[in-house]
Amino acid sequence: MNPWRLSVAPMMDWTDRHCRYFHRLLSRHALLYTEMVTTGALVHGDVARHLRFNVEEHPVALQLGGSEAADLAHCARLGAQWGYEEINLNCGCPSERVQRGAFGACLMNEPQLVADCVKAMVDVVTVPVTVKHRIGIDKRECYEFVRDFVGTVSEAGCQTFVVHARNAWLKGLSPKENREVPPLRYELVHRLKQDFPELTICINGGITTSEQVAEQLRVLDGVMVGREAYHNPWWLASWDADFFDAAPQGEMTREAIEEQMVTYMEREAAREATPWATIARHMLGLRHGQPGARRWRQVWSDHKLKTLPPREVMALAQAAVRDAAQPSDERMFPVF
Repeated sequence: MNPWRLSVAPMMDWTDRHCRYFHRLLSRHALLYTEMVTTGALVHGDVARHLRFNVEEHPVALQLGGSEAADLAHCARLGAQWGYEEINLNCGCPSERVQRGAFGACLMNEPQLVADCVKAMVDVVTVPVTVKHRIGIDKRECYEFVRDFVGTVSEAGCQTFVVHARNAWLKGLSPKENREVPPLRYELVHRLKQDFPELTICINGGITTSEQVAEQLRVLDGVMVGREAYHNPWWLASWDADFFDAAPQGEMTREAIEEQMVTYMEREAAREATPWATIARHMLGLRHGQPGARRWRQVWSDHKLKTLPPREVMALAQAAVRDAAQPSDERMFPVF
């Protein structure tokens, strides 16, 4: 099975291990990615804090940020030792902080450096080393730029490229604006597959429906979904059947998933005194578009309830959903 067929993008402050645990409850087969971890954080910081993950998360990939070949090789080896199935190099993040570290999207201007970094990682791990990048930098919009980048880096041993189908504007746009303002140009990613049929080419950017995923899979090897997977996570519950020809796992209802997340919150509280709110924030989109979703989110987000056990909060949240479904003159208004 192609492991890159459908994946959830690495997203800073979002795709931590608690988020990935939640997403894995919804899809057994989607590939999950960590937030970007910088080489500095692993070389000089707490390795366990940055690399630990739940065994339930597999398949899971580690995304690294850096531009020093030796440091990346060291960190890739750590990632493989910790059990990650893939090491991904970030060549797409446009933030000024990342630029100050001379990595992320600005690395696209130095394809030979990226190739050297990839080669250093490939030489020390047996798991795939992949690259996530943009189609261009600033307003340089010629196809040849991204074609030559992929060609150079592939010669170093990278066989899988995840392409965010927008340029990265290194000046003048925030990271959020960089995900929205530069136009999507899917046709450039399609041309990459035509020019490099032997490579695995995956697309990222602006994909929000199963119909769009299916359309891209007719041309490309994989699709990576970002913000829509986070804000509308119930979509993931259909992925196994729609794109992996697999039956859903166990009872697949929003209530069952919420129950499993509460059990996980209790487990994490017992193991590491993790506050349940740290975990619950990732599932606030679970009832996206459903009656009572707003009241349900309000309960789970209410700071006044943070001292209660999560199971009691779940009971209040589900009661709020039931109350929202009643005619207005029959509603009960619980006091928190």
